Amino acid sequence: MQPLKAPTPRQASGRMAEDRALAYLQQRGLKLVERNFRCKGGEIDLVLAEPVSGLLVFVEVRQRNSRRYGGAAASVTRSKQAKLIIAAEVFLQRYAQPPACRFDVVAIDDDAIEWIRQAFET
Repeated sequence: MQPLKAPTPRQASGRMAEDRALAYLQQRGLKLVERNFRCKGGEIDLVLAEPVSGLLVFVEVRQRNSRRYGGAAASVTRSKQAKLIIAAEVFLQRYAQPPACRFDVVAIDDDAIEWIRQAFET
C-alpha cells in the first residue's frame, strides 16, 4: 500500500476555498448532503439542501486572487457547466423521486465571497 501524497499547493488552496464556502452556506441555513461528489462525467464540489423546501443545491466553488479576466464567477464556463450537469444527473439517480434542484456558484475573489443562486440552468 502506497502512502498518501501530500496535497499540492493548488489542491490545498481549493480545499480551503471549499471549507470557506461550506461554512458560509451553512451559516445561511443550508445543510451539507455530500462533498466532492465525483463520477466519470464530472465533479460537484458541494451538494447541500435547503431544510424547509428540501431543494438540493449543487454548488461549484471558484476562487481567484484577482478579478482580472472576469474573476472567479466568470471562470465557470459552458464546458464546466455541462460537466456539473452530468454529475448532477448521476447524483440524482440515487433518488426514486428526485427533488427539485438548482446550480449555484460561490465565487471567492481575494477575501470577498459572492453567492450566486441559480447561476445557470439545465
